[in-house]
Amino acid sequence: MTARGLDGIRVVELGQMVAAPWTAKLLADLGADVIKVEPPQGDAARRRGPFAADRERPDSQIVPDAGSGLTGGLFAAINTNKRGIVVDLARPDGRATLQQLLADADLFIHDLAPATAAAHGLTAEPLRAQHPSLVTMSITPFGQTGPYADWRATELQVVHGGGWGWLTPGCVADPELPPLKPHGHQAAFQSGFAAACASLAAVDRAQRTGRGEHIDFAQMSYVVGMLEAAFISWSYRGENPSRLGARILNPWGIFPTSDGHIFLVCVEADQWERLKDFMGRPEWADMDIFDTLEGRFENEDLLRMWLGEWIAAQPVTELFHRGQAERLAFAPVNTVAQMAADPHLAARDFLVTYEQPGLGDITVPGAPSRLTNSWWSIRRPAPSLGEHSGASFAATDTATASRPAPSPASSNTPSSRPLDGVTVADFTWVWAGPYCTLHLAHLGATVIKVESSARPDLGRRLPTQSGRHTPTLDTNGYFNQYGQGKQSITIDLGIPEGRALAKRLALSCDLVVSNYATGVMDGWGLGYEALAAERPDVIVGAISGYGHHGPYQSYMGYGPTTGPLSGLASMTGYPGADADELGVSLGDPAAGIATAYALVAALVARRRTGEGQFIDTSMWEATTACTVEGWMEWVMRGTQPDPMGNLDPLWSPHNLYRCAGNDDWIAVCCVDEAEWAALARITGIDPDDERFATAADRKANEAELDKLIGAWTRERDQWDITELLQAAGVPAFPSLSSRSLEVNPHLAERGLIERLDHPVVGQMSHVGIPWLLSDGTNGVRSPAPTLGQHTHEVLTGLLGLNPDEIAALEAADALR
Repeated sequence: MTARGLDGIRVVELGQMVAAPWTAKLLADLGADVIKVEPPQGDAARRRGPFAADRERPDSQIVPDAGSGLTGGLFAAINTNKRGIVVDLARPDGRATLQQLLADADLFIHDLAPATAAAHGLTAEPLRAQHPSLVTMSITPFGQTGPYADWRATELQVVHGGGWGWLTPGCVADPELPPLKPHGHQAAFQSGFAAACASLAAVDRAQRTGRGEHIDFAQMSYVVGMLEAAFISWSYRGENPSRLGARILNPWGIFPTSDGHIFLVCVEADQWERLKDFMGRPEWADMDIFDTLEGRFENEDLLRMWLGEWIAAQPVTELFHRGQAERLAFAPVNTVAQMAADPHLAARDFLVTYEQPGLGDITVPGAPSRLTNSWWSIRRPAPSLGEHSGASFAATDTATASRPAPSPASSNTPSSRPLDGVTVADFTWVWAGPYCTLHLAHLGATVIKVESSARPDLGRRLPTQSGRHTPTLDTNGYFNQYGQGKQSITIDLGIPEGRALAKRLALSCDLVVSNYATGVMDGWGLGYEALAAERPDVIVGAISGYGHHGPYQSYMGYGPTTGPLSGLASMTGYPGADADELGVSLGDPAAGIATAYALVAALVARRRTGEGQFIDTSMWEATTACTVEGWMEWVMRGTQPDPMGNLDPLWSPHNLYRCAGNDDWIAVCCVDEAEWAALARITGIDPDDERFATAADRKANEAELDKLIGAWTRERDQWDITELLQAAGVPAFPSLSSRSLEVNPHLAERGLIERLDHPVVGQMSHVGIPWLLSDGTNGVRSPAPTLGQHTHEVLTGLLGLNPDEIAALEAADALR
């Protein structure tokens, strides 16, 4: 049998719905042995659907009884490659079974609330005492500590509490339209990637040192860290971005065409000039008011009107391909059906088909990254409830040789971060790549960013400069947010001496990361093939819009193009309205964190096998991998969800409600009868009202129910409502802006907001690390570097250059 990268790593998963199961699936897909532990009633995702019967009755929505064991589409898609057992933790024998599994496991993933974890002895201290080399990943909405730790939350509260909803969909003209949740469980999927990355790094350290770890991961904190420029626009400029108003970069947006919708963004000035040429230089496009970025921002309404008139006459597919031929970032607003037929995804074998008992053959998105050593596969369908009763790790046929024995733990071993000692050559810029390497730095890696004053990182040049300092390349909040914890070396890659030095650096590091357009690194002699020729075990992560092979490999792609490409935009928006945007350029953080997870997996594998890896991450595919709910509805029903605002396919109430105050909103939902009874009692809704007697009744009469709840919330403060409902066990949380997040007491107590002393801008607020370690150190280690701050340190230290060699490089202008 072909060895896979994570063969021999043993994982116990005790999780519901999406975040914890997705974390475990990511590891299982690369070879880890995962045993999923479910309560007698099963994972709640089993009851989300769609179900096999939906194929015959596509307009129905079956809600099975708890414990029925039905496998819904969501559960099937995110629980492949796992064995499944049932354990009742309320019984002594159930708790004993779990402890027996943990005794043989490397990693324990759970989403238990703090009180529940404590009641079952599954918090950091008892786990460390019983299983000293075990790594535990606790992934919960608010974390295990802090004022909100015991509060209830679903995806709705996490998205709005973390500030993402406040930005979504963007460019809204009507302030009566609420902030919006993107379709599906996007916060949970993104958090799962980050949790998988951190978990793997900690397991690697545990296997080398014998020291386990307890990682307290807060999903709300993770969302705060993926708000693009929103948080630093507030902390650096005093601007509080929201769903209202225009974007700084223009043109940017979704436009109707003659046969659908298309997205367009022009990030740099030369792209705007090419767009004018592409349109045939219409008279309006050459008006002085559109000459500058500032002018296009101030006149965004006129620009959108005239550009929209031109685009409206064009067919989507023709405009996409013709525009891309001119290096313009057009992207179709795809449906799931269109992606299923797309030749590029087919050429990259992105979609995979497997047989799921009870559902038949289903086709789903595949690996978020293409790998040269192809470890990813679906080897086993999602388990039926209790299918592998009595399963243990001792009974598996995993090769013992692939499972390294942990080194004995020593109380004298100093605390460290999981990736301490790992070096990263960082050839990235803007957001996707820097977001990837930011998380490697958070985990302890020494990240060496290669940049140049000849063409500075766009992140240093965006209009997010500090409003309190004279603008320089070192005063940009965007760069300073995503450059935290890194070093900077300046190398001019435009000359041979610079490229030779960069290659020496890449070959000296443990990991190499880039997100330049396809072919750029190859042209510099820094691509995977060139590096592997001199170092066969090199690990390279390459992020691009469309990937490094396939018909669209040379197409221009940015983070905001992937919402439309992935189908998420076609499923996101206000009820009854057209497709809309996702509030942030999701493809950037999605591809960045997916690549970080794959890089750590490759590092773990190389320690055991000596093999290198090329990780080809397409922003389109990394985002599409998280469209499971919409994708499965298409597979099972032949349709896909229409935009539904903040509503849920099953649960009601599930919405955002206006509160007293200026543009204040609160996210409230009920997922069971106990929560509904508590909400009805507090809001004064008649518990005997037949319209709301059952979950199905409440869904059928949702509009009327929302009016009653909205009338109650309008008279009250959002935080008063939150505390009142949370005290009664009802999920509720305000929709927060960046201004609110900076001073939030929960985030402050967990140390998320960092104010390190930067050498130029001083102590400005940045978003830090979304998890807390019990054994390693916490907090961001250093502020973002100034341009070239560590050049001589890296040259003399890591590369061992002498003064004469450095002088020669300086004379050749290679260090600029």
